Amino acid sequence: MTAHPLRLPTGPVDLAALPTDAKPGFDGKKSDGKAALCGLGDELADLQERLWAEGRATGSRRRVLLVLQGMDTSGKGGTLRHTVGLVDPQGVRITSFKAPTKEELSHDFLWRIRRAVPDPGYLGVFDRSHYEDVLIARVNELASLEEIDRRYDAINAFEQELVDDGTVVLKCMLHLSKDEQRNRLLARLDNPEKHWKYEPGDIDARARWDDYQEAYALALERTNTEHAPWYVVPSDRKWFRNLAVGQLLLAALRGMDLRWPAADFDVEAERARLLASDAST
Repeated sequence: MTAHPLRLPTGPVDLAALPTDAKPGFDGKKSDGKAALCGLGDELADLQERLWAEGRATGSRRRVLLVLQGMDTSGKGGTLRHTVGLVDPQGVRITSFKAPTKEELSHDFLWRIRRAVPDPGYLGVFDRSHYEDVLIARVNELASLEEIDRRYDAINAFEQELVDDGTVVLKCMLHLSKDEQRNRLLARLDNPEKHWKYEPGDIDARARWDDYQEAYALALERTNTEHAPWYVVPSDRKWFRNLAVGQLLLAALRGMDLRWPAADFDVEAERARLLASDAST
């Protein structure tokens, strides 16, 4: 089987060698990409509803966890709106991890992550994730190098637990160029309607761009496993980013071979009862 063009190969990671503006596996233009994403909608919604129905009706433990990780302005929110937004929201659980609270800091770093794992039948989305604890923590020296090294192994073990419990873990690193990030930050500053999206702290993080790229490369290398591989999604083109994540999500759902739950009652008997109830009134 041919490897997916966005799947990260095992071994050392050089993010600078991975394009941010490419369109692997897609030859069309922006309009074609947007149309292709819309074309995924019906099947995505159908499969997600099957997953939801399976979780509600059969006691199955199966679920999907989509991890979106990337630098500021890489498009996590846009992916949620345009791609995850194609499915029924009642079967979706989105968690956006901010700086840990005092209570969360009193526990192991995975404590709050475990509490946010989606229930069976759900499509769960982590907008940022447990990877913050080996990215920001490394760059800003919020934990020792020994502790961060331990966390890579803890993440791998945690994701293996999820997979063993019936979770499909889909990890997407939204790969953005420094130039495109500047353009997006300027667009927020230039438009009063987008000022609410601007965070002055983004400039501080941008000043340490190379440190973050190094931290990302190491995290990707250390946690790119067979049970939970990484996909690096070129994200300078917003439309391609949305389409690529949609295609990956669709492939993950297709791979689950989801079926509608069988009735646990006599369908014909219930049909007869229903018709009889109308006849008696």
